[in-house]
Amino acid sequence: MYRIKSKIKTDSPEFKKNQEEFMKVLNEYKERLAKVKKGGSERAVAKHKKRGKLLARERIDLLVDANTPFMELSALAANDQFDGQFPSAGIITGIGVIQGKETLIIANDATVKGGTYIKETIKKHVRAQEVAMENSLPCVYMVDSGGVFLPEQANVFPDKYDFGRFFFNQARMSAAGLPQIAIVMGSCTAGGAYVPAMSDETIIVKEQGTIFIGGPPLVKAATGEEVSAEELGGADVHTSISGVADHYAEDDKHAIQICRNIFETLELKEKQNLDISEPEEPFYDPKELYGIAPTDLKKPVDSREIIARMVDGSKFQEFKARYAPTIVTGFAKIMGFPVGIIANNGVLFSETSLKAAHFIELCSARNIPILFLQNITGFIVGKEYEHKGIAKDGAKFVHAVANANVPKFTVVFGGSFGAGNYAMAGRAYEPRFLFMWPNAKISVMGGEQAANVLITVKQDQLKAKGKEMSQEDIDKLRNSILTKYEHEGSAYYSTSRLWDDGIIDPTDTRKIIAMGIATSLNKKYPETKHGIFRM
Repeated sequence: MYRIKSKIKTDSPEFKKNQEEFMKVLNEYKERLAKVKKGGSERAVAKHKKRGKLLARERIDLLVDANTPFMELSALAANDQFDGQFPSAGIITGIGVIQGKETLIIANDATVKGGTYIKETIKKHVRAQEVAMENSLPCVYMVDSGGVFLPEQANVFPDKYDFGRFFFNQARMSAAGLPQIAIVMGSCTAGGAYVPAMSDETIIVKEQGTIFIGGPPLVKAATGEEVSAEELGGADVHTSISGVADHYAEDDKHAIQICRNIFETLELKEKQNLDISEPEEPFYDPKELYGIAPTDLKKPVDSREIIARMVDGSKFQEFKARYAPTIVTGFAKIMGFPVGIIANNGVLFSETSLKAAHFIELCSARNIPILFLQNITGFIVGKEYEHKGIAKDGAKFVHAVANANVPKFTVVFGGSFGAGNYAMAGRAYEPRFLFMWPNAKISVMGGEQAANVLITVKQDQLKAKGKEMSQEDIDKLRNSILTKYEHEGSAYYSTSRLWDDGIIDPTDTRKIIAMGIATSLNKKYPETKHGIFRM
């Protein structure tokens, strides 16, 4: 492979100005992240620790192998919602290594409203289980939850992907040979009692963990019986009388060690083979991404410059380099793992779509994972392009993305607008993981385009009635639309609602994609079969 020759002048005023603007964006992201990682209020945290309990992230740190990373997902879920009362949606999810095995970990944060579930908590929990199923991972549930957040019951209880989906997924994963291990480290109430009850093995902590279908207040209301939480469903009851739990732990640390011991007994499964080589640092400093990442989406960015600071040795074997230049395709290595890369370099034309579809076929045939780097305004519009069949050529691209059974990974490093989001493996196309840089934007179209469209529609409606819009009304409508799209198109709005798997620092992209590929190897890649391509 040839090394990409960078054209970026890192000492130029333009580079330094962009770097300065991006650092403001990055610092805001880091401040938000640091805030949510504190968990609940100081009072709730102090109360939790006074009971001799570890915090959720402390529990995870002890659970995973020493000196191995934990890839947290959707850390900013529910951000800017519910008056900030649900940092990280009250639950920590992600992938860590336990006894050498990649594992999906779900840990309730009891300092956040007692670990109760709102809509985003449910969505985050179910999404984590989807990751486990897609990548054939065992699951550990670190349970410390009061169940459903009752004021939000209508949003979390009855639908297909609401609270009951947890247990359905556990049953399906256990049947598929994916171990389900629960550590009951606090309350486990009502429907939540089924998390440990449906696990392959369950650990419960002495005088901390409780499991019951109905807690003491409900028992009293229903039967008149007065009983303590410990008498009703404590560790002693469930390990010596009911048999609901299998292991009795003295405290959090002991429970975590029992879980690690269980992992020593898990079956080692055959992995997907890839041609993995010795990792090599990029030739160009990844920190230079801070001066390259688009802070003004109107300015074009050569995606090769992004790739050069992400791949091993900055080496890239470009495919069809001279054809359809608004998309960049080619092969590289990321921390030793082979990967096919599809990166936007402008709007999508017919030939762009054909080039991308061809490249996806190559990756699928060779069992090479695909990384999509999104900075896309969408497909070209206009009479000339419609007459040339942009719809059918774009459909070939979408067909190829939808049916490619090699792992797909998506990173939005700029804009993600309209049908371009779909073609470039947006959320609807089930990439294994989708991450956004903090400067990224995502919406059906850009704010200015949306404003122009809606103003034109409004003007046409009034014209049909013999009326006109005043300039004041035009400006008012334009400003309201721009404000709305700026707010709803931000990376924070997206990640709060789990449209992605998290916002990441650009310099971490390389590491995170490598962890994603490593995780994907736990399941053999199915054969890719395409549907009918409209010729």
